[in-house]
Amino acid sequence: MTALTILALSWQHLLIVAVIVLILFGGKKIPEMMRGLGSGIKEFKDAVKEEDKKTPEDSKNNSNPAN
Repeated sequence: MTALTILALSWQHLLIVAVIVLILFGGKKIPEMMRGLGSGIKEFKDAVKEEDKKTPEDSKNNSNPAN
């Protein structure tokens, strides 16, 4: 249980982290970074969906090899 309490962040900690990020990257750079992060997540989800679609077809083709 102590490991969970060590990782728990209060709203004060999150506010401090947000202020530090704002100071380091500036107000103009943060929206660009979030757009990039969002598009990366979307591409990842699309790739996972594509792999899921491929998997049943590939297993059918591999289970009945032509001799």
